[in-house]
Amino acid sequence: MSARIAVPVFPGTNSEDETLRLLRDCGGNAELVHWSQADSLAQYDAYVLSGGFAYEDRIRAGAIAAHDRMMDTVIEAAGNGKLVFGICNGAQILLEAGLVPGTGSIRRPTAAFTRNAPAPHFVCRHVYLKLAIEPARCAITAALPEDAIVPAWAAHAEGRLAAAPEHLREIVAGGHLAFIYAHSTGAVDQAAVPNGSALGCAGLVNREGNVLAIMPHPERDAWNFNHLDRREGDDVLATSGGSALFRSFVQALAS
Repeated sequence: MSARIAVPVFPGTNSEDETLRLLRDCGGNAELVHWSQADSLAQYDAYVLSGGFAYEDRIRAGAIAAHDRMMDTVIEAAGNGKLVFGICNGAQILLEAGLVPGTGSIRRPTAAFTRNAPAPHFVCRHVYLKLAIEPARCAITAALPEDAIVPAWAAHAEGRLAAAPEHLREIVAGGHLAFIYAHSTGAVDQAAVPNGSALGCAGLVNREGNVLAIMPHPERDAWNFNHLDRREGDDVLATSGGSALFRSFVQALAS
């Protein structure tokens, strides 16, 4: 029987359906798990935390959801080596829970995805993520090629990596900087960064390599119908570039 993937739904989650559909299109055995079903989460083999506005992003994005009882199960599962993948609000929750970069104690975050800069406005922009680690450093990226470029959409008001200088140094030295913003060619400069993120960070991985948090949404650039030019051919349901990371995730579970 294939590994079971849970997509937890917190109060305010709003990208769960696209996430679920793409996981299934990539061969994953995925199901939505509503917060009222929290007791069932332990039965699953992996977890994908999708985007949204959990608990209205009160205090700061992800701060309340990180203390939701669903996260008790996710934190325990991550400690036991299960794969955990967070996207946008899901990524913010993972940082607030201390799972990523994982350089401090649980629920004592050492970094956060906070208000965009220089202007603290909501950003909606097509972006490219460049893999900044060896693929095998993270189980979820292991099937990607070296220096992989993944198209996605940045859609957030709080996506800027912020941390004290010593913690930024820990992130670099520990190999936690999983993805950086880049141009479609792979070139890297400040113009490619939509939110002022420290280190040009678009995603972080924990020390053990089983928890990945990324801010942009690859599931919003994952099918041919997301492209007006139908670049992937006439089949509007054909998967496109953003699906690569989801396929890698599903392959990691299969192996």
